[in-house]
Amino acid sequence: MQLLSGDARRAVFAPLDDGALRSEAVVRRVGSAIALGLLSDGEQLPAETDLATMLNVSTVTLREALSDLRKLGLVETRRGRGGGSFVCLRDDALTELADARLAQLGTTDLRELGDMHAAIAAAAAGLAADRASRTEIARLRDILDRLVHVVSFTGQRRAEGRYYIEVAAAAQSVRLTMQEMELHLELGQLPWPPAQEPGMLESIVAGHRAVVDAIADGDVARARRLAGEHIDRRTRWQIELHLRRAMAGPDDADTQREVS
Repeated sequence: MQLLSGDARRAVFAPLDDGALRSEAVVRRVGSAIALGLLSDGEQLPAETDLATMLNVSTVTLREALSDLRKLGLVETRRGRGGGSFVCLRDDALTELADARLAQLGTTDLRELGDMHAAIAAAAAGLAADRASRTEIARLRDILDRLVHVVSFTGQRRAEGRYYIEVAAAAQSVRLTMQEMELHLELGQLPWPPAQEPGMLESIVAGHRAVVDAIADGDVARARRLAGEHIDRRTRWQIELHLRRAMAGPDDADTQREVS
């Protein structure tokens, strides 16, 4: 798993696409990496000049992003010897980022993101059904067993992200594994379903177990179909949540978040 850790780190610090609002893109990238556990609580970020170069942004843009991250409480900057910018894990701040990102995206964006994830997850599950070892299948089952007992929503999101990455790794495809990790940096910017809908975690885990059973049975077609259907359901949920909040007034939207 050390290789995966290195690949994931490259995805976190890969150059950002060209476009406006670059500081917001940096905030989303770092925030989703924290949500997925690719950046750990207390971890020191690279020096400002190095990080700006990695992300292909100016130091002015990076400093603006770090200022926003400090306001959210996701980064702490310390001065003097041994100083720098350090990651802070705050569930409320991550939820705020996810809600804001959901509001920014349109239904077409959500559908296309879901289509891409369904294609990658289905391909990985199908290949895993053909190639996964008993050890890899046991690892997938262990991740799902642990996911059921995770209490925090951030911990649940991280465990599920690890599940998807492990399925791609079981497919024995480095490219698929990299694509899954890069995609989860985008998915980590959106609300985590169990945080919004009580009882959804059990449904999610049951869907993943069905995929792992198909992988263990070596049933390529069933593994692909179940993985794709699972992502399709998730995508429909995100679109419905987006539409509900778009139709509600600001006060109603706040009430929805408090109830969920």
